[in-house]
Amino acid sequence: MQTILQHAQELVYTLRELMPSVYQKASLNALLGLFLETQGHALPQHTPVKSASSLSRFLNRYGWSTRQVIRAVRQAIVGQIAKHPPHPSVPIRLLVDLTTLEKSGKFKHLSTPTDSAHEPDPWVRILNAKRGLHVVILYLVVGEWRVPWSFRVWRGKGYPSPVQLACKLLATVPKRLVQGRCVIVQGDTEFGTVEFLNAVRKRSWRGVVGMRANRTLKDGRSIKDLYRQAKRGLQVRLTDIDYPVTLSWFWLKRAEGKRELRFVVSTYPYSGTYLIRLGRKRWAIEGFFKTAKHQFGLHCFGQGTKLGVYRWLILSLIAYLLAHWMDRWAWFPDLDWKVSCQIARKKLVPSVYWFALLNYLQNSADIAAQFGFEIGIHSLPDWAYQEWCKI
Repeated sequence: MQTILQHAQELVYTLRELMPSVYQKASLNALLGLFLETQGHALPQHTPVKSASSLSRFLNRYGWSTRQVIRAVRQAIVGQIAKHPPHPSVPIRLLVDLTTLEKSGKFKHLSTPTDSAHEPDPWVRILNAKRGLHVVILYLVVGEWRVPWSFRVWRGKGYPSPVQLACKLLATVPKRLVQGRCVIVQGDTEFGTVEFLNAVRKRSWRGVVGMRANRTLKDGRSIKDLYRQAKRGLQVRLTDIDYPVTLSWFWLKRAEGKRELRFVVSTYPYSGTYLIRLGRKRWAIEGFFKTAKHQFGLHCFGQGTKLGVYRWLILSLIAYLLAHWMDRWAWFPDLDWKVSCQIARKKLVPSVYWFALLNYLQNSADIAAQFGFEIGIHSLPDWAYQEWCKI
């Protein structure tokens, strides 16, 4: 059986083999090494291996197959989980949420509307008073495994809504991954719609989503009216929904010591206490968003084409996945993304780590000279020469 490290090395090798030329393979290595630096501001000009212009061409112009890269990564994810599965009683949790990659600069090809019918609408939009790229992400929690499975970009009015995009994301989960297991789909209040709950229930999965306090019941009352009048875990019937749902609520601590009453519903008859516990576990995807942005530079795209932005997001999420695998392989008592990324660079893209080390030694030569030392690097003789010396 392959170890987690061997599986990760095989994935990186497969991705490199998908690149048509040696130069594109080097660019892929450089970008993975850039994301694995965990600096939070991954910019192409920060890598010592390739120039920023060559990485820009790799992302925006070169014709390597993005679809094949996605397919290879998904096959590796399913294979990794199949070889190291969690206990059968552990449910699979599918977390869905929308995040905004805020942008304040000018993006001519991404945010400038045109009158041409052949040009698609821009990606950079304003939503909830935030300007940027709005992405709906499906995040899988399978035991100890954490997987950013897929994402969709919200393109504005006249295109599929975030809820419709989330329903499409649920359709991408392979049956092999969820077969024979309990599946719990979690989302915040934005996804507490009839369409989303029906899409979850159609697959015989269990939906646990937030619900607005003014959502009406079939008897005319609102959900907020049940607070202080009923117990958590009550079965209620909402308008436009033909089946009962379980309702519970909890107080969420906000800034400055303030509290906010939150409601959560489930399509499965959980107890009120357990439903609150499940609702709070949804915040795992918020932690993922912070890590992906501030550690792996998910929001640092500056490409001029939509293809370049799409590839940037994909490679950033792949770097997150590889670092997570290294953490699982090393089995640290506490998660440290910086240490995990350093191991990933050494084990998966050693050439990038070697060039960074050479660059550091070159920049440190003057310091060594101040103490009367000279840094020199010599290549070792090859294996055949060493065997001949033994004779």
